[in-house]
Amino acid sequence: MSFLEVLYFIVPSAIFYAAPLIVTAIGGVFTERSGVVNIGLEGVMIIGAFSSIVFNLTFADSLGGWTPWVGLLVAMVVGTLFSLILAVAAVSFRADQTVAGVALNMLGLAIAVFSVKMLYDKGQTDSIAERFSRFDIPGLKDIPILGKMFFTDVYGTSILAIAVAFIAWLVIYKTPFGLRLRAVGEHPMAADTMGVNVTKMRYIAVMISGALGGIGGAIYAQAIAGNFSQGTISGQGFMAIAAMIFGKWHPLGAMGAALFFGFAQSLSIAGASIPVIKDVPDVILLILPYVLTILALAGFIGKARAPKASGTPYIKGKR
Repeated sequence: MSFLEVLYFIVPSAIFYAAPLIVTAIGGVFTERSGVVNIGLEGVMIIGAFSSIVFNLTFADSLGGWTPWVGLLVAMVVGTLFSLILAVAAVSFRADQTVAGVALNMLGLAIAVFSVKMLYDKGQTDSIAERFSRFDIPGLKDIPILGKMFFTDVYGTSILAIAVAFIAWLVIYKTPFGLRLRAVGEHPMAADTMGVNVTKMRYIAVMISGALGGIGGAIYAQAIAGNFSQGTISGQGFMAIAAMIFGKWHPLGAMGAALFFGFAQSLSIAGASIPVIKDVPDVILLILPYVLTILALAGFIGKARAPKASGTPYIKGKR
């Protein structure tokens, strides 16, 4: 296998595995830009993965190939509603945001695992029959080298994730809503003085993050895992948080970092098929994504600056 053939194999795989991380990390960008720390992305992904798989198994016969896409919408709604727990606790009641996020993670896993046991009387669901299909992009697939690498056998979820990143960049940096969002995260008192409803903006940001986190969990469950169990989402939410920090709280930076982690994940799963690394012990490839996450944070956490008001509850009139 030549180097070019390795790239043809590994690049689409890296984008495929990065898709749920990209979407979830973008959700984290929205919350942190508003001044709310969302450690609960793992729990939101779990709820999204669970709800999408249950929906897929229930309605696959009637919806056919549209089932996984509608499952994304279901996960988006469920993730949005679930994230309201964090919004109420952190924004309205001014609870410690980190503790509230950890509680969200524990609650999401507990609800999902308990529900699976009640619905299916076992520790995991059945495997879904309807998954996201691959397709070629007409015209672009014929571009030399790049066509086969990026535009052949493409997953719709990969296109969706990249589109979300660019749309988020436009919304945050090129719209009045994005300006208000960033103002609330940097200096909420000044934003409040200018007539911006700080509480409303933070609620909206948390709900957006819940919607995107739910979609991220649904993508992972329906495109990669194929079912739901206690270990389906095992650290992907925290990797998304790491991608957000690594990307310096910027949508496109978060996408780039998520692609880096997706590359590591694809190596851990598909490495046995690549001659260059097939002799590397499996345990090293399996821990590689998490080791790279730790190294990335250790190297960049001191250099990246979070929004000034991130993690600080806003009390009107109090400096």
